[in-house]
Amino acid sequence: MINKELQRRILSSIILVPVTIFFIIQGSFTFIFFLSLIFLVTSLEWFKMTKNKDLLRIFGLFFLFFSFFSTVYIRQYIGLNFFLFLIIVCIFTDTGGYIFGKVLKGPRLTKISPKKTYSGVFGSFFISLLSGLIYVKYLGQKSKILLETDLLFIILLILFISLVSQIGDLIISYFKRKAKLKDTGKIIPGHGGFLDRIDGIIFVMPIAYLCVLPILINKLNLIK
Repeated sequence: MINKELQRRILSSIILVPVTIFFIIQGSFTFIFFLSLIFLVTSLEWFKMTKNKDLLRIFGLFFLFFSFFSTVYIRQYIGLNFFLFLIIVCIFTDTGGYIFGKVLKGPRLTKISPKKTYSGVFGSFFISLLSGLIYVKYLGQKSKILLETDLLFIILLILFISLVSQIGDLIISYFKRKAKLKDTGKIIPGHGGFLDRIDGIIFVMPIAYLCVLPILINKLNLIK
């Protein structure tokens, strides 16, 4: 029997996933408008978590802004296929960690996030790698980065993205624990706040922009 929290989680996903895909595919100003709304909500959630910590608030706001700038840049100038590749690896990192953690359980990873387990970490790497490679093989053919990059580099890139996503998850969990909050918000039934859902993505995008893209652009002459 599916519990009520999982039911809410599934129903929210059924609504949110198609809407999100629509805005991502549309791109341009439609996508920027969508991201602006998310930026506003996540900023409010961040302010809620960092009461009476002005410096931390400002730093977090700057980081969120840069993360969303990186997201727009990658989607608009590097392309839809590579952008979806990053998103899919992040989503399945989260999914793999959740499934393996629930099924296999085992020792806890850290006190920062009591639900995180070593089996969940393995699941995150395994499922993200599997989904990333499937995407590259069957859906990533229009991306110059994914098409012309060798398999070993793709594997290392997926594992690196997954690692950054998991670290991002732990960082947001740390601030939630410090603020004594279970979730960053209640806007998404069964999921919590937007920061709860995109905690990995907001770290992956700026890291991809700063560290991954310069290497790939130089190697593959993506921008001439």
